[in-house]
Amino acid sequence: MAEAPGIPSMRAALVGVDFGAGDFTASLEELSLLARSAGADPITTITAKRSSPDAAHFVGSGKADEIKMACKLDGIELVIFNHALSPAQQRNLERRLEVGVVDRTSLILDIFAQRAKSHEGKLQVELAQLQHLATRLIRGWTHLERQKGGIGLRGPGETQLETDRRLIGERVKQLRTRLTKLRKQHETQRRARGRNQTFSVSLVGYTNAGKSTLFNTLTKAGVYVANQLFATLDTTSRRLYLGEEAGSVVISDTVGFVRELPHQLVAAFRATLEETIHADLLLHVVDGNSPVRMEQIEQVNEVLREIGADHIPQILVWNKIDAAGLEPGVERDEYDKISRVFISAHSGAGLDLLRDAIVESAKAAPGLKHTKEAQLDPSDEAQHGFDDEEPPVDGSLDGPADNMTTTNHVGPH
Repeated sequence: MAEAPGIPSMRAALVGVDFGAGDFTASLEELSLLARSAGADPITTITAKRSSPDAAHFVGSGKADEIKMACKLDGIELVIFNHALSPAQQRNLERRLEVGVVDRTSLILDIFAQRAKSHEGKLQVELAQLQHLATRLIRGWTHLERQKGGIGLRGPGETQLETDRRLIGERVKQLRTRLTKLRKQHETQRRARGRNQTFSVSLVGYTNAGKSTLFNTLTKAGVYVANQLFATLDTTSRRLYLGEEAGSVVISDTVGFVRELPHQLVAAFRATLEETIHADLLLHVVDGNSPVRMEQIEQVNEVLREIGADHIPQILVWNKIDAAGLEPGVERDEYDKISRVFISAHSGAGLDLLRDAIVESAKAAPGLKHTKEAQLDPSDEAQHGFDDEEPPVDGSLDGPADNMTTTNHVGPH
């Protein structure tokens, strides 16, 4: 694996504690994928069972010593916990293990920092990282912890911490202001599409479920695809012509969701996820070959509830049927509405059924006209764009690559 700037090919130990909730094995497998996606090399996995976390070391002092011994034997440089650690727990573990320690939240933030390519994506990642860092500032100043404040007794450590907190607070304020401007820009674009009565479709789903592959197959967009978590962090939109019955729709590929997504990321990337909130239809892409697909579906639905998108009509797109040994097909609910479509984005099997499902949903959508005159002909697409696009917030934010694309670059593939 190529070296990554955040955690460059470090020999890592993975640590997971089974508290008796959820699929522990699947969670550890996902942690291994996350670690590899960040550029780490998982050498060993250490597990434990507890009823609750230890206040000081999360795993308890005995297990911490076991991890320390494993680190020395295997030449481990980094210990990755499959849980969120408090600042005190992380500090105590680093002292005891004598190697770097990161938790699940820090690991995901690191991956997002590596993958963010756009101006907006970088702003959103920086905001999330600063919010996470603000609670851990003291880690950089442990040599000054004995300094006590007070009149005539204020030490340089306390002064430095106060300065750091103030600088972080100012930077967070700047980032939020700039992201607010970008949010207004995207809202203008959405209003333009609304005035044009364009049906909007968003691809959502668990990371690595095949959303970008499906997006590329449908729209020939050329979005980056890789067999790794969060391969794509940019929400990209394209027009898709579906014939005279439905005309053109706007289809958007969003970042993939993951279990226990850090709350900082849900908040920081809300501007981009608003593309999902304002969609007329969600295509919930599911890895039909995953043994934990039902749990992944629930994880995605939980994030959709958090961002206020759980009311939007949804079709489950059962992807990778070739690997799962299934056939293309369509399932309908008790109201005769399409609820599930079985496809393979890789082979193209069932994509005609999916297109028909989108057309059916578009025709049934209230308040949208689907006349030939109101829609774009494919041959005219290159001459049309989303109306009323505002100029970039500043010179570092590039505009759309072409008239048919809006890239809302983010972050929840």
